[in-house]
Amino acid sequence: MTTLPSGFARARRWLRDHPLAFDATLAFCVLIAMICGSFADPGKGHGPTFGTRTPEVFSVLLMVLAASALVLRRRHPMAVLAVTGGLTATEYIFMDPPAPVVMSTVIALYTVASRTDRPTTWRVGLLTMGVLTVAAMVFGSTPWYSQENLGVFAWTGMASAAGDAVRSRRAFVDAIRERAERAERTREEEARRRVAEERLRIARDLHDVVAHHIALVNVQAGVAAHVMDKRPDQAKEALAHVRDASRSALNELRVTVGLLRQSGDPEAPTEPAPGLAVLDELVTTFRNAGLPVEVAGADRGPKLPAAVDLAAYRVIQEALTNVRKHAGAGARAEVSVVRVGVTAEVTVLDNGRGSAARRPGTENGGGDPADGGGHGLLGMRERVTALGGALTAGPRYGGGFRVHAILPIEARTGEPEPPGPAAATGERR
Repeated sequence: MTTLPSGFARARRWLRDHPLAFDATLAFCVLIAMICGSFADPGKGHGPTFGTRTPEVFSVLLMVLAASALVLRRRHPMAVLAVTGGLTATEYIFMDPPAPVVMSTVIALYTVASRTDRPTTWRVGLLTMGVLTVAAMVFGSTPWYSQENLGVFAWTGMASAAGDAVRSRRAFVDAIRERAERAERTREEEARRRVAEERLRIARDLHDVVAHHIALVNVQAGVAAHVMDKRPDQAKEALAHVRDASRSALNELRVTVGLLRQSGDPEAPTEPAPGLAVLDELVTTFRNAGLPVEVAGADRGPKLPAAVDLAAYRVIQEALTNVRKHAGAGARAEVSVVRVGVTAEVTVLDNGRGSAARRPGTENGGGDPADGGGHGLLGMRERVTALGGALTAGPRYGGGFRVHAILPIEARTGEPEPPGPAAATGERR
């Protein structure tokens, strides 16, 4: 059931999207107010009386024309102000007592003040106030100091002040929004710059460590191979240098990688990195957790390169984890790893309905931050693109989700590419 606040919010959004309809509605309401006011006789007593006066046809015509002009108040504010002001002055000159055509001029003057600069508001506002006030004082039958004449001056002045206040507030809000957006862009650019500088520093350190020690190992290994048969003592000494250089390289690499770890990170595992060889064990763990997983196709060819093998395993692991978290009850998953030419294609499908985190258009998948910060697909994509591959993820036609990774068998390293538009569709985490 639609609540009253939500109904007002929906109507407000619709009117904001259709300004001409809003202006037409406003013009109609102003016309009704002017017609009702034209039945009031100012009188000479303590206030106006109703039912003792009927508006003239000429006055009704002027009110209809003035209200009709308000429909175009946003597109041509100055022209509308000139038209309504002229019609109001005409009413004051030819009709006594005049009908309240000045209401339309008040709305038009407010529009001009809210859409122009302050000097223009001052000039136009003072001119309008002066012309209409003088017309009311000179051509009316009431004394120049009557409350009706002073009311013209007050209402036109308030319209100018209110329009200027609205314009100032709008400019202030726009300035704050622009400043916030600029600060956000600056913060993101600074973060990217720091990340790039840190990556460059780490790459430089790793290059220095690897280049120096591996070059030394290569030279000493060559010496050992050359003198192995004729001078075994010298070969043994060269192999000792190889051992020392490799140990030193490992120590420096450990120190460099340790800089990247946080204090709470677990120790690095000593067992070999997982791969597709243990895919059955991975699938079994998800089956035991209550997620039916079917391996539709598993690569049985020669072993993939270590980096590609690990990337394929991690993609499957993360995709199945997403299915387990977000696909909902009764979901099933299907995994396939197929070689196509010089690439290996990894596909993970599911038929789950999922939650709001799985809906298309959710930024970074919109997952619960408590579930991992929403970086699952981003991590998969960076891992795949670092090897020169591509990853796409998005909802399937008819329900469910699909993760598809293309990995080159001859892996090449490089800077991760930003996700493309197709890859960003329907991300979960």
